[in-house]
Amino acid sequence: MKADIATYVRKCLTCAKVKVKHQRPSGLLVQPEIPVWKWDNITIDFVTKLPKSPQGYDTIWVIVDRLTKSAIFALMRETDPLEKLAKLYLKEVVARHRIPVSIICDRDPRFASRFWRTLQKALITSLDMSTAYHPETDGQSERTIQTLEDMLRSCVIDFGKGWVNHLPLVEFSYNNSSHASIKVAPFEALYDRKCHLPVCWNEVGEFHLAGPKIVQETTEKIVQIKQRIQAARDCQKSYADLKRKPMEFQVRDKVMLKVSPWKGVVHFGKRGKLNPRYVRPFKVITRVGSVAYKLDIPEELSRVHNTFHVSNLKKCYANEPLAVPLDGLHFDEKLQFVQEPVEIMDREVKRLRNSRVPIVKVQWNSRRGPEFTWEREDQFKKKYPHLFTKTAPSSSAAL
Repeated sequence: MKADIATYVRKCLTCAKVKVKHQRPSGLLVQPEIPVWKWDNITIDFVTKLPKSPQGYDTIWVIVDRLTKSAIFALMRETDPLEKLAKLYLKEVVARHRIPVSIICDRDPRFASRFWRTLQKALITSLDMSTAYHPETDGQSERTIQTLEDMLRSCVIDFGKGWVNHLPLVEFSYNNSSHASIKVAPFEALYDRKCHLPVCWNEVGEFHLAGPKIVQETTEKIVQIKQRIQAARDCQKSYADLKRKPMEFQVRDKVMLKVSPWKGVVHFGKRGKLNPRYVRPFKVITRVGSVAYKLDIPEELSRVHNTFHVSNLKKCYANEPLAVPLDGLHFDEKLQFVQEPVEIMDREVKRLRNSRVPIVKVQWNSRRGPEFTWEREDQFKKKYPHLFTKTAPSSSAAL
């Protein structure tokens, strides 16, 4: 009987949508291939929303070589057009190093734009974007950004002034610090020699090597770096897979999609914090790589990229007739519930010295439960006219 009950509950669509998942995350760790040569394969990402400098800079473009771990921290503005971004890329990467074979990046609108794709196609560079809602794909950039932000915080606290003034030396310091995976500094891995620093000038010295010997030593160092990276990757995978479990789906399988319900104020009918954890069974169209799947998503979610990592999916055992449509669900392109007010609870007139301002009491649903705010009626009516179809009770004028 226990097995029959478990089978029955497993086929309940409501249970599948609301029950929290206590098992290990699905999908074993899959790592990209080790690059063949320096600056063949790079990762790119942005550090945004930094304090705006007097020159208007508020963003750092982080570019990292996947083999030597050497990094470029390029200053830019978040509003810079794509043409300026392309010129910066040609100056910092192509002119200084080479044209990369492949680029790993997230699904930032700038990287997903037709202009950027056309540029990389002209340069014969493969653009490998991460799967939706799975930032671990570009873990190298994420980790580099953490280190960069910590270094900038330290400089601002100790030396003051703006972060822009410290960025060149922060980049220099980062590239001359030993990296855990390759066991040497990125500068040494890139140029096959240690950087000239005043503290160890005598130790560094000068190299006088013949051409063939330079080639031989460079090749040997690259082999050594690859071996160290492979050892670090094996160690990382062994630890990561201990906390994960393999999961595979077949084409035409039905799966539930995990959503992110908490992002500020949310709206799902009037249920507030009782939103579902998973939505609607979707059909698997095809498998992408080892741990990602492309789903047949409806028109309501057309802004959402239709390829998902297996950790965001779970098998649906419910019968097809029980499937419930996405009525009342409102998502943005990040699979987060759209921020919307629920209803107007009250209406008052606020008396000022020379005028009267109509205001309305609005109910919102948030993580902490129902919340209420007073808003100007004229401004709120322009933004949410559908809430004014019902006449809210009017209280006495506010003094």
